[in-house]
Amino acid sequence: MALLGNVDRMASPFPKSSSASGEGHLHVQLLPHGISALSKMTFQYPLKLISPSPTAAQKSVLVFLLTYGGGLVGGDHVHLHVTIAPHAKLSIVTQGHTKVFKSSSRDVVTRQKMEVSISKWAGLCLLPDPVQPFEESVYEQYQIFKLAEGASLCLLDWVSAGRTARGENWDLWAWTGRNEVWAEENGTQKRLLLRDNIILEGDDPSDKERTLRAKMHHHEIFGTLILKGPMFESLAAFFTAEFVILPRIGGRDFRSQAKKEVDQNRMISKVERWRSTRIEHEKAGNVLWSAAKVRGCTVVKFGARTVEDGRDWIGSMLKQEGSVAQCFGEDATMCVK
Repeated sequence: MALLGNVDRMASPFPKSSSASGEGHLHVQLLPHGISALSKMTFQYPLKLISPSPTAAQKSVLVFLLTYGGGLVGGDHVHLHVTIAPHAKLSIVTQGHTKVFKSSSRDVVTRQKMEVSISKWAGLCLLPDPVQPFEESVYEQYQIFKLAEGASLCLLDWVSAGRTARGENWDLWAWTGRNEVWAEENGTQKRLLLRDNIILEGDDPSDKERTLRAKMHHHEIFGTLILKGPMFESLAAFFTAEFVILPRIGGRDFRSQAKKEVDQNRMISKVERWRSTRIEHEKAGNVLWSAAKVRGCTVVKFGARTVEDGRDWIGSMLKQEGSVAQCFGEDATMCVK
């Protein structure tokens, strides 16, 4: 028995893990026959990544961004690194809301970070389901996108009021989101194009005028869409044009009733019919939105009465314009249908 105590423990035949808890890596490259494919995909708990088997007909690599247990527990940290090689295309989606569970205290912060490098003439389409912060949750999200010459980015970042079916309505403790878009010049030099910050703080519930719920004005969803690069030029122009022709507060129609009746009875185009129906749906769903150009990026902000109203609106806009599905495939838009 004494001899056994002197025997060293057997060394593990497996190499030590080079990644930390919650860390993941995605590398996408273009194959010789013009199809984008994964060259590397690794992840550690609680992060989980799934990619369907590639096909010859696919227009981009499709990756599902998930978490074990269906959400992030208070204190979880996730850090995803994404590299997209020249001319390759990647679509990232989810299989449902990214749930952020309750924290034991305001000091216990759940964090998610994503660092993305998009090479020359490559593209990323990131259209996930909304983040769903539970009551008394604390969440920080930081996403950095570095774009080389000719690179393209479509990013949807949105957050809901929580589990509204259980009565939650912006009852989170804190939610912070930051998106940064950088332009890479000469391979190394970087220039900041856009820094978009969203800070939602749960205020004192005893002050009904200052609660987060009151500040959201009956909106259960708030989102930001960021577009950059040649693959999304058409989509960016579409949002800008539709925003310009929106009816404005205080606007009046001075046309005669007879002229109005003629216009109502005339044949209108398919686009005009779609626009008229969409505007009516925007009114019914209390959809408010804006679009602006910022240093070569197009930024769309929107809010809606319910998550489904918001999903229907953004999905309708993307479907009508059509370039996302055409360039990245229908699967890239599955979370906004």
